[in-house]
Amino acid sequence: MTDIDVSGSDEPIGQLSIGPTRVKMAPGNVCDATWDALGCVYDPELCLDVVSLGLVYDVRDEEGTVVVEMTLTTPGCPASETLPEMARAAVEAAVGSAAGVDVRVVWDPPWSPAMMHDEAATALGFRGR
Repeated sequence: MTDIDVSGSDEPIGQLSIGPTRVKMAPGNVCDATWDALGCVYDPELCLDVVSLGLVYDVRDEEGTVVVEMTLTTPGCPASETLPEMARAAVEAAVGSAAGVDVRVVWDPPWSPAMMHDEAATALGFRGR
């Protein structure tokens, strides 16, 4: 990263690094940090985040371990191995190494398009609820 030059010069003052933002929240906010992190995990086929797709059912702190219950669009989803791992890695990056992370794939209730946020449903061509 570099400082921003406010002198008006067009000359570069250093390398600019642009990439995903990782915000570490205070330990008391691990659930909020987890939701924020999961909002940055994108389904590779649908190109929408797992939160707006309605794939995340629950986030809770169980005795210092962040537990995420999520599902997939179908049991045969091609991202069935990678998406939960992507979610785990995003949460670990957000909450730090002090908290354990347990991502559980659940199938009850089964996912349906009605679980998507309105913006996601519109992006995929579904009518709003």
